[in-house]
Amino acid sequence: MAANRGDAFSRSPDPVCRAVLVYGPDEGLVQERCLNLLKSVVEDPRDPFRVVDLENDQLKKDPALLADEAAALSMMGGRKVIRVKSATDLLANLFKDYFESPAGDALIVVEGGDLPARSKLRKIFEDSKQAAALPCYKDDEKTLPGVIRQIIENEGLFIENDALAFLVQNLGTDRRLTRREVQKLCLYKGINSGKITLADVVVCVGDTAGLALDDLAAAVASGKIDELEKQLLRAQQEHQNPITILRAVSRYFQRLHLVSGLTAQSVPLDKALGSLRPPLFWKAADAFKLQARKWSLLALTKALAQLMETEAACKKTGAPSETLCARTLLELTAKSPARTR
Repeated sequence: MAANRGDAFSRSPDPVCRAVLVYGPDEGLVQERCLNLLKSVVEDPRDPFRVVDLENDQLKKDPALLADEAAALSMMGGRKVIRVKSATDLLANLFKDYFESPAGDALIVVEGGDLPARSKLRKIFEDSKQAAALPCYKDDEKTLPGVIRQIIENEGLFIENDALAFLVQNLGTDRRLTRREVQKLCLYKGINSGKITLADVVVCVGDTAGLALDDLAAAVASGKIDELEKQLLRAQQEHQNPITILRAVSRYFQRLHLVSGLTAQSVPLDKALGSLRPPLFWKAADAFKLQARKWSLLALTKALAQLMETEAACKKTGAPSETLCARTLLELTAKSPARTR
């Protein structure tokens, strides 16, 4: 199923669909859509008579358990939901057999991880006319504005464009984190208190979310090795994907590249900085201005190429992605023309 249909389908799944595999790199979005699917059948997700939780290892040891639970009637009546957690390819044959001879009318919601395209479990669900495979990719610049606006409008508020742009730049790595941060912002503003401004966002979200990766990127551009090591450790402790880290640094360097390109065309530095969207966070403006003066257009182009090459290398099967990411960032930091010798 196309990723952009995921939210709508999870709230109102096709009636002919007996089972849905929800998988992908955005763990928060996986859990959100699984809950939507569950609520499409059962009002209370904790109903012990109509909701059955099964684990991957349980089904591996007792494959008949899935069909038995699907066929069993609820003691209190109503359609049941069977929720299978932490599903892996070890369950591929089990579901293949189940789809050949399905039992009962229960909706089976299967929660998977970041399953690759070659996954046997994915193929079983994608090929079956009685099932659906629902990918959950991280929100990006196209999908994230809509998600943020929906949360805010549901609270009776609206958000200014520059504030929205700031959130889009600093959120999106996980739907659950995005939802939590935006809800916190709405709580800060209060119900029906009008518009959310950039100042509100900075006060409420400024110390969390993706701003930590901006700090990491700024450490690379400034040549601060000690600060980079500190921010890398923090990112790893928060289970940030190396590719996510590399892309955050690339976005930062793209902004430097844009400013450098404008100044090379005789545009005054302050005017070039003013063209950035979203605008610079005021606390980081002085450091960014210094970096823009020190980094040449050629050096920035080479840095961006190195970041892209490292991201491609990280995507190869079996690649030590954390090591590759750390090595590239350390090299760029050590070579930074803004580094204090």
